[in-house]
Amino acid sequence: MPNTLAYLVLYSWPVAVYVLFRLFPRDWAIALSMLGGYLLLPTRAGIDLPAVPPITKEAVPILSVGIMLLLGVGGAAAAQHAPLRGKARGMWWFAGLVVLLLCISPLMTVLANAEPLIYGPVILPGMRLYDLASVGSVAVVMVLPYLVARRHFTTAESHVTLLKAVVLAMMVYSLPTLFEVRMSPQLNIMIYGFFPHDFIQHIRAGGFRPIVFLQHGLWLAILFAMSIIAAVALWRQRVRDGGRAQQWLFAGIYLLLVLFACRSLGALALAMLILPVALFLGTRWQLLVAGTIAASVLLFPVLRSSGTIPVDKIVELAGSIDAERASSLQFRLDNEDRLLALAAQKPLTGWGTWGRNMIYDPQTGTALSVTDGAWVIVIGQFGWLGYIAQFGMLTIPVILLALGRRSLPVGPATAGLALVLAVNLLDLIPNATLTPITWMIAGALAGRYAFGHLGETDPKTVTPAPAPRRNWSLVTDPAGAEADPAPVADARPAVPARRTGRVRRDPA
Repeated sequence: MPNTLAYLVLYSWPVAVYVLFRLFPRDWAIALSMLGGYLLLPTRAGIDLPAVPPITKEAVPILSVGIMLLLGVGGAAAAQHAPLRGKARGMWWFAGLVVLLLCISPLMTVLANAEPLIYGPVILPGMRLYDLASVGSVAVVMVLPYLVARRHFTTAESHVTLLKAVVLAMMVYSLPTLFEVRMSPQLNIMIYGFFPHDFIQHIRAGGFRPIVFLQHGLWLAILFAMSIIAAVALWRQRVRDGGRAQQWLFAGIYLLLVLFACRSLGALALAMLILPVALFLGTRWQLLVAGTIAASVLLFPVLRSSGTIPVDKIVELAGSIDAERASSLQFRLDNEDRLLALAAQKPLTGWGTWGRNMIYDPQTGTALSVTDGAWVIVIGQFGWLGYIAQFGMLTIPVILLALGRRSLPVGPATAGLALVLAVNLLDLIPNATLTPITWMIAGALAGRYAFGHLGETDPKTVTPAPAPRRNWSLVTDPAGAEADPAPVADARPAVPARRTGRVRRDPA
């Protein structure tokens, strides 16, 4: 049960957001408000009123940001973000259809699940039009970070800001994280008066898995994995610009050590998988890798149900590393098989909320399934319509950037941000780590693709930048390859020889 301080901190966060908007430029204020709210606010504190979105740590930061933007708080910073004028880049109409589908999907789910479900003594009520307001409001709050970021993070400079905010926030957050690594997860109990999950799950390998103020240690670990890729992207950006870059490389190494201390094998494996891509490949190859991952995650239910993914070999590989983790993975896969079979009975609309997407004993009403991955939760509740809507908004911006990688002026910051999102997308398969930070990063990539060209400067009026002093990429982009310097012409103007009509004779 959260204590009084938990509710006080939650409901006073709009004041903190107001201060951030008064002190920082708008892009910094948005990023810090979202990151700070998600990292610091308590999880269980909040109010869940009917027909309105729950007032929780996910809703308070973005609602506060939205109010500040509507009121124009920020003074001179507001002038830096003039309204975007012009048409979005081609093919963006497809992403617009996905947003429209997100609005229609809850209505279709409610209409298709009016009947109650009875499992012995347990009765799950049918969904009514009254529930549409609640489900719809949750969806609106969920995608608001996406829409705000799509509007305010459209340039390469804003992507650098977002990457810096992620790295600096996790650098600061590493201090309480290391405290809990040594002293066990106690900060949430000491400050907010409750523990948000099962304590047994946070005892790993003779030590403790930190959680700080998040809902689970896995959520914390994936944020550290994302921040490592963000630090490497900033290092690559600074190297390309010819500035001092060592601080970001050292930050990435430090965050990697913290992630190792978090005792989360999955997040560590994802970080080590994407880290070589962020370190050694050029921006176009980074976009190609991120786009491939995004497309694979979008099509994962099809690949999973068709048997394309070799789950048996994956379990064998996990067993060669740790038998306990292999057993846990097999349990998850068995649950996914049963939940996919249930979801196939209502493939388009899903079973709705109120726990209707789970499997129960028909005699006792005991729950027989556990929903872990975000993809299986969404497809079970809202069917393929809801899945394509939600995961389409997350993945389509990365896919479009990858398809247009040869023509778009994308630098290391945007390519690195796509890899940061790819880490989170991969983690959505085994875990439900879909957070407001995920939506904000996806929205920033969507804004870069759709409206980034409106803020581009005419190349004819720009003085060419000097070639980079060094190239850290093993696979370089053709456009970014260093060229031999052109010969420097004499700066003095040429003076034509004057004709006099006389022949000069050499003295004898």
